[in-house]
Amino acid sequence: MRPLITWFVGNPVAANLLMMVFIVSGTLALTQIRQEEFPPIDLGVVQVTVPYLGAAPEEVEAGVCLRIEEAVEGVQGIFRMTSRSSEGVCTVTVELDSGTDHIHALNEIKARVDAISTFPAETERPVVSLLTTRNEGLEIAITGEADERTLKELALAIREDIAAMEGISLVEVAYVTADEISIEVSEQTLRRHGLTIDQVADAVRRTSLDLPGGTIRASGGEILVRTQGQAYRGSEFEDIVVFSRADGTSVRLNEIAEIIDGFQEGDTQARFDGKPAAMVRVYQVGNEDIIEIRDRVRVYVDEARERMPDGIDLVIWQDASEELQARIDILVGTAVGGLALVLLLLTLPLQFRLAMWVAAGIPIAVFGTIAVFGAAGITISTLSVVAFILVLGIVVDDAIVVGERVFAHERHGKDQITAAIEGTSEVAVPVIFGVLTTIAAFIPVMFTPGHIGQMFSIIGYVVVICLVFSIVESQLILPAHLAHRRLPDRLAHEHAALAAWHRFQEGLSDRIERFAEETYGHALTRVLEWRYLALAGGAGVLALTLALVLSGRIEIQFMPAVESDRIRATLV
Repeated sequence: MRPLITWFVGNPVAANLLMMVFIVSGTLALTQIRQEEFPPIDLGVVQVTVPYLGAAPEEVEAGVCLRIEEAVEGVQGIFRMTSRSSEGVCTVTVELDSGTDHIHALNEIKARVDAISTFPAETERPVVSLLTTRNEGLEIAITGEADERTLKELALAIREDIAAMEGISLVEVAYVTADEISIEVSEQTLRRHGLTIDQVADAVRRTSLDLPGGTIRASGGEILVRTQGQAYRGSEFEDIVVFSRADGTSVRLNEIAEIIDGFQEGDTQARFDGKPAAMVRVYQVGNEDIIEIRDRVRVYVDEARERMPDGIDLVIWQDASEELQARIDILVGTAVGGLALVLLLLTLPLQFRLAMWVAAGIPIAVFGTIAVFGAAGITISTLSVVAFILVLGIVVDDAIVVGERVFAHERHGKDQITAAIEGTSEVAVPVIFGVLTTIAAFIPVMFTPGHIGQMFSIIGYVVVICLVFSIVESQLILPAHLAHRRLPDRLAHEHAALAAWHRFQEGLSDRIERFAEETYGHALTRVLEWRYLALAGGAGVLALTLALVLSGRIEIQFMPAVESDRIRATLV
């Protein structure tokens, strides 16, 4: 390691170039890396949903769920299969083993479910899907004193506008009731015309459809023939002919039935600030950037608010990017505060320029880490920000050790270049192995299996990468800067204040060294003399700690309770 340190100390341009590569590449990467609340997770879960409208849970279980379980049971790669029978629907969830080809398993499960021919006749088509994660970006409230139809149509229009924006692919309308066209025929009307409900339904079924009719060859080419009769609105059902009389007259649907173009029956109601409302949810999926989504949607909401009818307002209700931005602000504030504190504490016993270069190790290592985010597939997310906050206090330790040793050699009368080489080489092995032991503690986090591992492995990767860059900075870049910095003695004759500050630093440094040699050194000697007593004391503290944990006095929980900024109430 010493020859490499010597070469960088002798070539400060190379050290500055390496530092600028870290800073510039990290800055450029920061503008290109996408930002998201949580990184995408490969769930490895296939879900089968079969509607069986009007059936009780027991009927759903016997008629649908058990048949799906029997058909899917032999698929390779299944870790666990659970089914849920509810009123009118069966949901079967299949969890796949780690390493299983999810697409192949999805296709095989779908093929087996589609091959089931013993479902009750009233069941609808099965829906087989591979579950994916999606992060909620924003929620827009369309609110005002208007009817449900108006609010829903506005919400659908806003959804189409936002979905057409670049960088936004998933938008859905929430808290609205599904459309339904109901045809109601009274029993007296059916008897009067000699009809049954099945005959009316069959007339609607036969008439409301698009029917291809083939092609006709003509001299000008082929003519496509098709009948377009599919009805989509209540008014389009009114002219459907239910039956024709012998005299050639016909009875249309609006003559015998009440056609209601409305909504499905349900208990869903949404109110925002006491007014009826509909919601539009914007999600962040794949490679989309949550900050860019927020900026585009906010601009659109400001413009669309002016086009809304009187009494209708648009409000951004939930904004997940605010939480991410808050965590980034915490990181920046922590980094700035840490830099200031490190600089202040190091300036007291050490020279200001030396303390400045030691503190500079934090941003250099952070920028170097961000520079490799793209190659490592890491994004700016809540977890990566947490990793940076966690590692900030560790990154500067090795630089402090190197800076203190270099300063100690300078105080013994050695020139700057010699002090930088010998001081760094003296502590190179303990510094490197000290960082490696910390890296070893985070390596298991990088390879944690399962869904939890996919999330928290990012913390391990960020910490390890940042610590590697801190080694490079403290062993190659920092010694070169310390060897060629300007000493305060050269300015002492120009500024009396600097000379006084230099004397204060030397006095404080002498007192710290005297404390280390006399007080701490004396205590360390006694501990070594009474080593068995010291070992017993450490074992006693360890036993007390284990007893507090095992007795339940100190609780263990995977995720700590965090105060939310949302209140949710449920009334039964």
